[in-house]
Amino acid sequence: MAEIKLTALTALGLLGGCIVDLFGGWDAGLQSLFLFMAIDYITGLIVAGVFKKSRKSQKGALESRAAWKGLLRKGASLGVVLIACRLDLLLGSTIIRDTTVIAYCGNELMSITENIGLMGVPLPKVITNALEALRQKDDH
Repeated sequence: MAEIKLTALTALGLLGGCIVDLFGGWDAGLQSLFLFMAIDYITGLIVAGVFKKSRKSQKGALESRAAWKGLLRKGASLGVVLIACRLDLLLGSTIIRDTTVIAYCGNELMSITENIGLMGVPLPKVITNALEALRQKDDH
């Protein structure tokens, strides 16, 4: 039994290492992106499941389809980061991947802030003004 566990953990470690290598390494940017994605997903679940105020479902409640779509969107975002990393390898730079990671981190932070606002947690005026400006910019 111990050998099976060791083999499974070794395989999982190798797989994780290969995936991280494809993304250009486990640096602060990628760590932050994964952390922000997890926090956004969890706060989204809380908004829908507890507060019933989700903008992703018609009734505002938790729906498995909306949750699944959220995971697929995050997976697609990671796919774009992967593509950016590969482009950087071709060009011998890191700017495309880093810029892509920072952009997605900003997007996740906006979503987290919106989720916290939907929970009724008071937000500083500067944050609400910035979110409103970004929303208006998206509308145009």
